[in-house]
Amino acid sequence: MSTRRRSIAALAVIGAIVSCTAVEAGDSVTFVSQGGAYQEAQTKAILNPASKELGITIKQDSSPNAYPIIKTQVESGKVVWDLVDVPSGACIRGESINLYEKIDPALVPNAASLDPRMRDDYSVGYITYSTVLAYRSDKYGKNGPQSWADFWDVKKFPGSRSLRNFPRPTLEIALLADGVPRDKLYPLDVDRAFRKLEQIKPSIATWWTSGGQSAQLIADGEVDMIQAWNGRVSAVQKEGGAVTYGYNDAILETNSLCIPRGTPTKVAAMKLMNAAISPKLQAALPLLIDYGPANPAAFQTNLIPADRLAQLPSSPQNLAQQAVLSSEWWASPEGVKAEERWFSFMQKK
Repeated sequence: MSTRRRSIAALAVIGAIVSCTAVEAGDSVTFVSQGGAYQEAQTKAILNPASKELGITIKQDSSPNAYPIIKTQVESGKVVWDLVDVPSGACIRGESINLYEKIDPALVPNAASLDPRMRDDYSVGYITYSTVLAYRSDKYGKNGPQSWADFWDVKKFPGSRSLRNFPRPTLEIALLADGVPRDKLYPLDVDRAFRKLEQIKPSIATWWTSGGQSAQLIADGEVDMIQAWNGRVSAVQKEGGAVTYGYNDAILETNSLCIPRGTPTKVAAMKLMNAAISPKLQAALPLLIDYGPANPAAFQTNLIPADRLAQLPSSPQNLAQQAVLSSEWWASPEGVKAEERWFSFMQKK
């Protein structure tokens, strides 16, 4: 059977499954994300097709920091959001204080396909992105830094540097630079990470605080190498910037979907959650924006072109080179203490 026919057959099967689990006509779900180009891409790739397949109306809201709003809604008993897309840490953090509905596996069977590190009883991984090492190719040519150990090597790789002014995943990066294997990062050796950061701190020209700032720094050549998000770097490349990056020792992170406790449309929200992480719709999103699917089955749909696969953070070949950030560790008391310690580290000259 040809690739095209296999793809059509697979989509037909998925469509049949979705139609069998359709919710009652007229149901409405309010979906919340971060807005901007990201939410526009979600609307086209995921929300509009899911609305049609499930026979529901999807209303939308957006917030750059949804967690405190979710907390207020749940604690007041006035829940108006039904399904939220937030950094996975916000899901983990809220679980400890009962902010989210427990997922019914019968309503969200697609969750079973996810990496166990990207799902639990209250949330499912939705999209992926990576923190990568990027550098100016007009500075280093083909011999630029390939690892965080190289980033720390100011003699072999002289030049201006930039790191993010935030502990997550900068502490992980420091430990990788110090030789900790990717699969041995957790629990983080916080003392060791800060010692390593003290070594590079005098060589950091700028501690960036936003994705836009990081992109501008490397695009304008204000720094020669930088810790940055893959999507920000690829955007610079598309605009003709002389910038190179790879996924070796990158840190993969996820956004997750969770359902605020007390929503009156819990069943419909879970069915939308299931559709949003279906292989077909997961494969559609990275065709519009630089985020990778959280569901690995998306890479088996034959819907993502090979050249696009090579660029995505969660594609099998790229995922194998990375560490996966542990939102559970960062939500733990040790993670909270590490975050508090970061601010003292930054204030110290």
